[in-house]
Amino acid sequence: MTTPKPVSRWKAASIHLLLSAMLALSAWLLIFKLWFPPPYFHASGGDRLIVLLVGIDLVVGPLLTLIIFVQGKRGLKFDLAFIGVVQVAALIYGVSVITQSRPVFIVFVVDRFNVVPAHYLDEEDLARGKAPEFRSASWTGPRLVAAPMPTDPKLRTAVLDSSLRGKDLEQMPEYYVDIARERNTIIDRSKPLDELVARNPARNAPIVDEAVRQSGLERSDVGWLPLVAMRSDMAMLINRRTGETIGAIDVDPWEKPPAAPEK
Repeated sequence: MTTPKPVSRWKAASIHLLLSAMLALSAWLLIFKLWFPPPYFHASGGDRLIVLLVGIDLVVGPLLTLIIFVQGKRGLKFDLAFIGVVQVAALIYGVSVITQSRPVFIVFVVDRFNVVPAHYLDEEDLARGKAPEFRSASWTGPRLVAAPMPTDPKLRTAVLDSSLRGKDLEQMPEYYVDIARERNTIIDRSKPLDELVARNPARNAPIVDEAVRQSGLERSDVGWLPLVAMRSDMAMLINRRTGETIGAIDVDPWEKPPAAPEK
């Protein structure tokens, strides 16, 4: 009977790294494909969170295995099991933090769209939604809705007072309506693409041109509005004939155009 070949600490750490990579890949696919669909992954800060999460998962566990592994060492199984439990617990905690930052609504308010992450809304907020689709936080990507300013003077005053305290209209599901109801307003408020390109022609022109090409629309039929997110704001492209959203592009909607040269 042959004696099993000893397992080196490097091989043990490599096996641990492979298992950790498979676990991290599963988490990445879940987060990137389902909870933070492009382009909201970067805009909502999901990329920083996943880098931290995957970094801990891929580095800490295998590194500890490399340090403590000695084949035949007394208590080795317990040590490895403890490392695994700690690693899984850290992964679960990290994923739970990420889920609270996932975008659950994209809300059109007045003249812009706002990305609303899960932690902006509590159960009481959601319970006030007028329709079932407004009473739950999505787990399959953000829902597109609108929140028109109420016309009743008392309600309008209440909304403004709440905004001064840090809770804006997009965080109030009781005012959510189907986005189709605000199509005309979206069309009226949308801005021409030339204005967006002029803010940074060298960078913005290729991005805008490619987005228009993919939309299949005439350039004159495409407009834009700001899209406000947690980490970085973008531009939401609009079909100016129908008021429907085409999609967000990674262009700063607030960037000032270059100053005209002095004569």
